[in-house]
Amino acid sequence: MNHTITVRPSGRTYTVEDGERILTAAIRQGIGLPYSCRDGTCGTCKVKKISGAVTHVPHQEKALSKEEEAEDWILTCSSFADTDVVLESNQVTEQGAIPIRKMPARVAALNRLADDVMQVKLQLPTSEQVLYHPGQYMEVILRDGAHRDYSVACAPHMVRDSGSPMIELHIRHTPGGQFTDHVFAAMKEKEILRLEGPYGSSYLRDESAKPIVLLASGTGFAPIKAIIEHLQFMQNPRPAVLYWGGRRPQDLYMDGWVRQRLSEMPQLRYVPVVSDALPEDAWQGRSGFVHLAVLQDFPDLSGHQVYACGAPIVVDSAHKDFVERAGLPADEFFADAFTTEADKVHA
Repeated sequence: MNHTITVRPSGRTYTVEDGERILTAAIRQGIGLPYSCRDGTCGTCKVKKISGAVTHVPHQEKALSKEEEAEDWILTCSSFADTDVVLESNQVTEQGAIPIRKMPARVAALNRLADDVMQVKLQLPTSEQVLYHPGQYMEVILRDGAHRDYSVACAPHMVRDSGSPMIELHIRHTPGGQFTDHVFAAMKEKEILRLEGPYGSSYLRDESAKPIVLLASGTGFAPIKAIIEHLQFMQNPRPAVLYWGGRRPQDLYMDGWVRQRLSEMPQLRYVPVVSDALPEDAWQGRSGFVHLAVLQDFPDLSGHQVYACGAPIVVDSAHKDFVERAGLPADEFFADAFTTEADKVHA
């Protein structure tokens, strides 16, 4: 039996079919609910249920606690509607999202950006009109049907305005990982992959004039790079500051690229942060946890937007501390947390 989902305060409605998850139906119908992992791991899709009944499938406690569930919070990625449901989400404003598409992609170039980071450039079909927002990600579909999610590391105009459309991914090697082992040991140019997307609600809101804090850890820099390129292309004057964290300086694998942008974008600032530098690194910059460096510089974030991407512990800590300690409005924090297959084992 189909049910109607109503989202307040926008008043948008959509239909969820029998056996279809609430988030899946929203994506299918262009309803801009927040989400990231889509498998009950990260908690990005958590929204308040105002009325109605839902059934949750197993999910991680850190994404939605039993206490939150008792207070009528739900994960839209992990819940089915048992009745008509009313939800509350301030992010639902669009009248239609970019459609999700499947497409083949040919490996055009492989470049090591660090010992454990590969830049993969993928040639897309010239017949496809590839659209996405800066900050969104694509799903790589493996031969066995499994999928891996990677942020697009280039701005949309670089694909849209090219006669030979190509997207860029930054893939970190996870030893023992089915896909990343292949990328680093066996992948060759001209290999064909299957993509699906775009996905993700952590994309740049062009309509806002608020100053921006960009927060990245490790390869969480990929979608941030796309946002910076978009800001530069649009000649957007919004002040933006990038905090990029890594264990050691070499983890900031495109540091030179960022510094080149600084010479071209007077509105952009850059604060690299290293947590575990060794004596031989001769590191003289900021040290510690990257999100704490933001709080040291911005004790009041009430007038800002934050875009964050990286390890779940970084993103989760940033969201909690920025909202509770620095007054950031919760709906001005946009994030995708990187989760490995190990992270996705349900607790």
